[in-house]
Amino acid sequence: MHVLILGGTSDARSLATHLHGTSGLRVVSSLAGRTKAPVLPVGESRIGGFGGADGLAVYLAREGVTAVVDATHPFAARISANAVAACARADVPLLRLQRPGWAAEAGDDWRRIPDADAAAALLPALGRRVFLTTGRLETAPYAGAALDDLWFLLRSVEPPTGPVPARLELLLARGPFTVEDEIALLRRHRIDVLVTKDSGGTQTAAKLAAARELGVPVVMIDRPPVTAERCVASADEAEAWVRGLR
Repeated sequence: MHVLILGGTSDARSLATHLHGTSGLRVVSSLAGRTKAPVLPVGESRIGGFGGADGLAVYLAREGVTAVVDATHPFAARISANAVAACARADVPLLRLQRPGWAAEAGDDWRRIPDADAAAALLPALGRRVFLTTGRLETAPYAGAALDDLWFLLRSVEPPTGPVPARLELLLARGPFTVEDEIALLRRHRIDVLVTKDSGGTQTAAKLAAARELGVPVVMIDRPPVTAERCVASADEAEAWVRGLR
């Protein structure tokens, strides 16, 4: 049996660890290669794209892949759609592994919105000093002249490559982060609004607790819909699904 795990997320790495060393099971983890120094999973891995849904379907057939687990980031909508199309063409079973999203708690001041454009439009009414934690690839919506009066602190693993806000400070860092450090960061930079994606998980959840503690409003960008027919929320459930196919 040959299982392909898509994604460089902590969930993908956890699943690779669960399955590593199983007799009669070959596991290959595929990372997109968007970061220069990704955290690699245990076992066999590949880095780089497939060439869309068609290229992925060809890969599945050529490599004799018998099951695919899409454990990519909740916002990696394109590769998830490609996985659905490719697995249908290659007649390979597909499972979506996606951790639960975040839920507001008592004391939170959240605005849920559908995308980055909506987030950018909302910001002037909420604050002037923005903590932007949506990654390096989605900075363009905040680079318009309408937001030139706002100051942004962008935290990402690597520097952005596209348009950025006129007033920007870049902080290169990789989680996990502690609540204490996040509170100190918000205070040091006098942050009065936080923008983030509903990524879920614990790696970067501390910023939400910090915002709650300090009364900072949060603009929460909702996830795209899941397109796979089967979806589980944990690596344990994904492992059980894989082993049930044998």
